[in-house]
This record gives sequence, C-alpha cells and structure tokens, in this order.
Amino acid sequence: MTSAIIVAAGKGTRMGPNVDKIFLELCGEPVIAHTWRRFDQSPVIDEIVVVVREGTQSAFAEIADRCHFSKPCRFVAGGKERQDSVWNGLQAISQQSDVVAIQDAARPCTSLELIAATVQSAREIGAAVAAQPVTDTIKESKDGNLVERTLDRARLWAVQTPQAFRVDVIRRALGEVRARSLIVTDDTAACELIGCPVKLVVSSTPNPKVTRPGDLPYIESLLADQRR
Repeated sequence: MTSAIIVAAGKGTRMGPNVDKIFLELCGEPVIAHTWRRFDQSPVIDEIVVVVREGTQSAFAEIADRCHFSKPCRFVAGGKERQDSVWNGLQAISQQSDVVAIQDAARPCTSLELIAATVQSAREIGAAVAAQPVTDTIKESKDGNLVERTLDRARLWAVQTPQAFRVDVIRRALGEVRARSLIVTDDTAACELIGCPVKLVVSSTPNPKVTRPGDLPYIESLLADQRR
C-alpha cells in the first residue's frame, strides 16, 4: 500500500505578508486543489494525508468536496518545522502502508509519471527524490556580497518533490533527526544522515513550486497547457 503526505501547514513569507499561497487561485482553483488532484488521480497512490495548520481543516474539507476527490483522505495538524509536519503525517498513514510519497502543497504541476517513478524507485532502493540537473553556473559566497568560488555544476542537482520512501526508512531517518535535535531542509537529508542511498529521479517536465508572486503567471500557463 502506498500513501501520500501533502505538506500544507507552512505559510511562505516570500509571497508577502498575510498571503497563504496554497489558497491562491490558478486556472479557477486554489493551488492546493491542483496538487491534491495529481495524487488523487495517481494510480500508484492508495490514500492521502494532508498536513494542515490547526484551524484550517474545514477549508480543506470544503475543497475536497468541491473537487470531488475520491481517495481516502485524512487531515492532521502540522508542527513547528516542516520535518515535524512530515512526522505528524507519518503517524496518520495506514498501518498497511509500506511506501510513502511526500509532496509540497505548493507544487501543483507534478506529473503522474513522476509520482509513479519516485514511488517505484523508493520501493526498490529505500528512498527517491524528484530532481533536475543544475544548468546555471553556481557561485559560492560567504558574505552574500563577493564571490568566493565557482562550484562544479556537473555534480549539482536541484531537488523537488515528490520525495518517496519506504515507510520504515523515513521513520528511522526522521527519528534520528529528532533524537539529535537537528533541522533538515528536506526529507532526503534525513536519509543521508543514516546512510540510506537516495535515488535521483529526473523530472523531465516542469515541476515548479509557488514561492514568489512572479511564479504565478508561469505556473498558471503550465496548468493551462496541461489542460489543453
């Protein structure tokens, strides 16, 4: 059995004050509805857990009803950090689940093929992450003012979501993070901590995340093209 955890408990500050980006409309629907639909339609996903901010459960339930999502779904309150929200989501998945895919709520263009590929790779290896090779030249700077050095982009990958795991692997990895009181920026970093290999799954189609106001027109155009 494969579960999906959609992490929707954060509130991105780069979008501006008092703006909850996952409820912004794209093509007539909130961002979260597009993301949620991908996993509701995915043939490899059996159930969905949406991690939300406390007090917003009714808003998410209304979206589910309006969009006629069909897969079993439950809501769970998020934590202080993203990793805490994922941990809470893991406690809510079915006991029969052996693989889990973890997705940013603000990434609405993820393809069904990418979901299936990350899940399959996680089933085989233990952990997998959607990613794209870096094509820009990357500079390192200590002070954010002057360039210190140029990194070898041939070895660099920009990771995205979904990130998929065997359930026992991600529970052990995040358990170690919690035991050491560490903060990780994504879930695969926890797997690196325990020495679990992570498979890079190439994201061959655009899979952007809504982060800043300027992202909205581009992502809306991608969604419109996909609908056509």
